[in-house]
Amino acid sequence: MADPDDLRGRLVPEAAVRAFREGEDRLTLRLLTRAQDAHAVGGVEWAALERLRGLVLIHMLREVEGTFALERADAVLDAAGQVRPDLDWLEAPPPGGP
Repeated sequence: MADPDDLRGRLVPEAAVRAFREGEDRLTLRLLTRAQDAHAVGGVEWAALERLRGLVLIHMLREVEGTFALERADAVLDAAGQVRPDLDWLEAPPPGGP
């Protein structure tokens, strides 16, 4: 299993973290989607970003879309024995930094 902080540091764009912290949910979603597009559909990286997108959608009160994204992502992450990212990935300081 990959280290969650390493995965977070490699996948989540700093701009998306900053946008989420500033309450820019639509920008956060757009940046996560762009980052996700760089990964193969169905892979762990794709699924981690899909889960974060789902959480942001739910945060935006788009529960149905968000729930479907979580279902897609969780199936891949669980099968690979990976952690399920949560909103802390967007709220907490970056690994090794403030």
